[in-house]
Amino acid sequence: MRIAIIGSGMAGLACASRLSEAGLSPTVFDKGRGLGGRMATRRAEGGFQFDHGAQVIPCEDTGFRGLLENAKAAGHIAEWDTGDGNAKAVGAPGMTALAKYLAQGLDLHQQSEISSVTRSDGAWDLTSEHSLGTFDRVICTAPAPQTRKLVGHALSDPLDNVAYAPSLTLMVVLNRPLDSPDAQAYPTGDLAWIAHDSAKPGRPSRHCWVAQASADWSTAHLELSKDDIATRMLDLFLTHHGLDATDVAYATAHRWRYALVTDPLGQPFATSSDGTLHAGGDWCLGPHIEHAWRSGTAIAEDILSAA
Repeated sequence: MRIAIIGSGMAGLACASRLSEAGLSPTVFDKGRGLGGRMATRRAEGGFQFDHGAQVIPCEDTGFRGLLENAKAAGHIAEWDTGDGNAKAVGAPGMTALAKYLAQGLDLHQQSEISSVTRSDGAWDLTSEHSLGTFDRVICTAPAPQTRKLVGHALSDPLDNVAYAPSLTLMVVLNRPLDSPDAQAYPTGDLAWIAHDSAKPGRPSRHCWVAQASADWSTAHLELSKDDIATRMLDLFLTHHGLDATDVAYATAHRWRYALVTDPLGQPFATSSDGTLHAGGDWCLGPHIEHAWRSGTAIAEDILSAA
């Protein structure tokens, strides 16, 4: 059986890993250069490093906890003590580490943006800049709006009601230490999160910080240029900490348009009437990495049960 998976975030990698474990050989396509989706780590000149997407890895599901324990034993997950008495799981040496752990041995094709998925003669044709061939099963794990545009016409379950909140992110390096908690949830009305990224296990010893704007602030400023976003968010960050521009060595911003699902699908995946096309991701169940893993794993189990 030829299986194509679109997207190498947690849902796509979880699905591919489970199928591979069962003896199948899925092919994973992703439009980006890196793995992991929002399990993202940005590196910049000067040795700077930032987890600019998902910050920590919450876990309630028993199966997902087993994955984290195995990844921790292999050195890809560590516990981050933020001083509040509750250690938080993070990727090590960056949030992309968990994605890389899952991706071992998989057939991955990065920088391959799928432009069309069409049904022909009982198979699915995938096209990027050129034809990628035909597949018996296709799994799309892109954000819901992109999935709807690409394959929504073939899904039995409409995705129209899935909604997201965006997240604008600031990455900043200071010239000096900052006497402030390593993790701050909702420190101001405009900022939803501030983290001392360099304090996480396995990170370079730098004064690297990440700030993420609230959903309302992100929505209001979503279409600004990244330079304008960085300037405005830096002002929020500096004002909150009583700093000025002379304390800043580096600053940049990132726009997550589809960051946190606010109205999920309410089931692990969507599928076509004949069961040959699946769509899933965190947008099916909730905003965390665990929700994406549950969706991707459920898709794999559905395919295996029908094989």
